[in-house]
Amino acid sequence: MSAYWIARVNVIDKDAFAEYVKRAGPAIVKHGGKFLARGGRFVTLEGKEYARNVVIEFASLDQALACYHSPEYQEARTYRQGATEGVIGIVEGLDGHAAT
Repeated sequence: MSAYWIARVNVIDKDAFAEYVKRAGPAIVKHGGKFLARGGRFVTLEGKEYARNVVIEFASLDQALACYHSPEYQEARTYRQGATEGVIGIVEGLDGHAAT
């Protein structure tokens, strides 16, 4: 079942975040991640607004978690810590099943 890594962040330190992006992208692709949304236009309808919104598709929750915990991503993550504020999570997809 597919899974989606969803990140909503505000960038505080642009230089450190640029280094994170440079390193995180290849780590995510290496682990099978496919960027579906990455920063484009958005509309916040409720709740706190975050300026950068990212959605990444993985083949499974396990694959998404393996990417997050990989040495490559954890090394990239050190550049994001303190450079952003926000939320990151993973949600399983429906994969053709109707929501109940």
